[in-house]
Amino acid sequence: AMRARAEELRKWRLSASMDKFKALRKKYQDEGATIDIVKFGLNARMSDDEIDYCFQAAKALGCRYITCEPPLSETKRIGAFAEKHKIMVGYHGHSNVTGVEAFGRPGAWEQAFFYSKYNGANIDIGHFTAGNSFSPIGFIKQYHDRITNLHLKDRKKDQGPNVPWGQGDTEIRQILQLMKKEKYDFMGTIELEYPIPEGSETMAELAKCVQYCKEALA
Repeated sequence: AMRARAEELRKWRLSASMDKFKALRKKYQDEGATIDIVKFGLNARMSDDEIDYCFQAAKALGCRYITCEPPLSETKRIGAFAEKHKIMVGYHGHSNVTGVEAFGRPGAWEQAFFYSKYNGANIDIGHFTAGNSFSPIGFIKQYHDRITNLHLKDRKKDQGPNVPWGQGDTEIRQILQLMKKEKYDFMGTIELEYPIPEGSETMAELAKCVQYCKEALA
């Protein structure tokens, strides 16, 4: 059933017009905004023409980047499409630093970088800290020109949990200050993944994260 569904989706994609993507791009542009990043589930089961479709869609949206979470071994193939379309791909990492196909340790991204100059990194600074038990600042400094975006959250080292910002080991403040100082143009996106405290709610906790960023960048 899953294979049948995947084939049905493939046929739909290959017959779909880019007009709706272009219309969506115009809606944003009319409001003075752009769509910099789009996420697609690029993976080993997708055919080459499906992957090409995703890059065409990203181009129709006016994106600079695609983010995805494929196995490391797929980044050579995906990187070839990224180079063809001149759109960088940010491979998203979690905290798995032992899996040979996972993006968690710096060496995984560096292997992808070797395959193509359009292979990049979508660094989740909380997952990076939890998995590697050291700060991603050194990696960000070294490969800032390869980073498509950062996911901002706070986790503790040694595969520790997500916690309210400022209670973990992730150097959120220092990373935001680094981005400001060096004028990096990649995006930092708040990911609210810690458990909502009793008596609070999602929007209240999100507001705390926004305030944390404002204070860090003041």
